[in-house]
Amino acid sequence: MNGLMNDRIALNKKPTELDMSVQRKFVILDRDGVINHDSALYIKSPEEWRPIAGSLEAISALVQAGIEVAVVSNQSAIGRGLISEEMLKSIHMKMSREVEKAGGRIAGIYYCPHHPSDACDCRKPALGMIKRLEHEHGILVKGMPLIGDKPTDIELAKRAGARPILVRTGYGENSLDSIDRSVAVYENLACAVKALLAEGTT
Repeated sequence: MNGLMNDRIALNKKPTELDMSVQRKFVILDRDGVINHDSALYIKSPEEWRPIAGSLEAISALVQAGIEVAVVSNQSAIGRGLISEEMLKSIHMKMSREVEKAGGRIAGIYYCPHHPSDACDCRKPALGMIKRLEHEHGILVKGMPLIGDKPTDIELAKRAGARPILVRTGYGENSLDSIDRSVAVYENLACAVKALLAEGTT
């Protein structure tokens, strides 16, 4: 699992040892179906990566408000032999460039490359990617928003103690019957971010 890891703090400490009063604020995002349009055939090239309307601006709004953004994504297309990790890196480079053009920044990209049958510890809803995010950025995700479009995103948030949020884009509409009614649901990432910023508690 590689990613764009910058501005790390207190890497010699465990998150539980940090002064929580100075902990950085994060919003954690799924990728496909949240930031960009998903595909049943998988996103296999930079050309196939297309942002959902308003998603880049939403990330920018978070960053401008002093909130960092991390991406946590299952990418089994690698384990299925459909793309290479180098190609995935190219896709993520495009995503990062487009976010930066909109005035935002992605603090870290974490992905699980494994096939669902591999029984790894990083494929959502397993906690592997979240643990790495916490370690590399010296944070605890407890209470932080985690936005996704699938039940696995919601389950990951609950396991991590994060705040689960579902968007209707991607597979979100089809996921409504699989999540409990206490989970906040928004039309898309832009609407979710607008609500979070209006709260002033993110």
